[in-house]
Amino acid sequence: MLSNLCSFPKTNLTIMTTLSQTYRDHPLIHHHHIVPLDFDSLRTIPDSHDWLHSSPETPSSSSSSSCYHTNVDVSIPLIDLTDHDAIALIGNACETWGVFQLINHDVPMSLIEKAEGETRRLFDLPMTRKLKALRTPRDVTGYGLPRITPFFSKYMWHEGFTIMGPPIDHASQLWPSNYQPFCDVMEEYQRKMKALAEQITNLIFNYLKISDCANWLHSTGAAAACSTALQLNCYPRCPDPTRVMGLAPHTDTFLLTILHQTRTCGLQIFRDGSGWVPVAPLPGALVLNVGDLFHILSNGRFPNVLHRVVVDPTQRRLSMAYFYGPPPDFCVSPLNDPPETPCYRPVVVKDYVRLKAKNLENALSMIRL
Repeated sequence: MLSNLCSFPKTNLTIMTTLSQTYRDHPLIHHHHIVPLDFDSLRTIPDSHDWLHSSPETPSSSSSSSCYHTNVDVSIPLIDLTDHDAIALIGNACETWGVFQLINHDVPMSLIEKAEGETRRLFDLPMTRKLKALRTPRDVTGYGLPRITPFFSKYMWHEGFTIMGPPIDHASQLWPSNYQPFCDVMEEYQRKMKALAEQITNLIFNYLKISDCANWLHSTGAAAACSTALQLNCYPRCPDPTRVMGLAPHTDTFLLTILHQTRTCGLQIFRDGSGWVPVAPLPGALVLNVGDLFHILSNGRFPNVLHRVVVDPTQRRLSMAYFYGPPPDFCVSPLNDPPETPCYRPVVVKDYVRLKAKNLENALSMIRL
């Protein structure tokens, strides 16, 4: 049985910790230089963003000069959600790769295209307007740099916009008289992504033979408090992409990430024995990858895939990443059925967020047994 998944207290939602509160309570260390560059005005690479001679920052990372030395002879699994073997295929992909592309999901392409259009409309705004929604160092929603920025000596060729729940506050700052289309599309997109994340999580639970009911996943009240966020990303075209990094190597914190990427290539995942593998955009496909919490929950069976983004010299790349996990007050621990020696000690989600905010890729080692 999976006792930890059934022990979440039945508490009134008004006193549950929300994900945005968790991030405010555990801000990033040394979070400075929060204003992105006006990339459209640049003709050369500033030293602050030049990775050419920077030292590797993580065990599997490298300087940007080797970004295009990737292994194109291998590709991540492509899974049809309507396949009668979908549970086994998804479980095997999580276990062997930690990432896969999914087709024939229930998210309408018309909605994905509308969300991509609103994302483009946001990043098309002049910098003076985008800065109206600039997030503070202690906040997590709104416009700004990647949260992992303070852990690296160079800045990334990236601007982003983070949404947790209704985006009306920041959207009304961006479009004082025309924010409703953005809000309507992003709220519907989050609803569809949440439903898909719950569906995939259920399939993975079946693969792992988890028979008990996780009330944060199945109960209407508790599920409303699950940890979710939508991250809109923009990687502007770059005059010399071999010297910059769109997004530095990292793993994601929560259970699953569901990513829509535009037709411009850029996403790469690191696979032992293969090196950096590009994830080519496929029409109608969503990229799903395992995060730290599913790695813990699976007792290390599922790799929390290391990934990064490189940029293009001629085309801007956009993506939309949806992060999904248990409620912040929920305790995650390795599977105990069948009995096996746990690799990690139990950890409350919000406490793991704090560890990640202070230690990034060293967070897992701090709860390893």
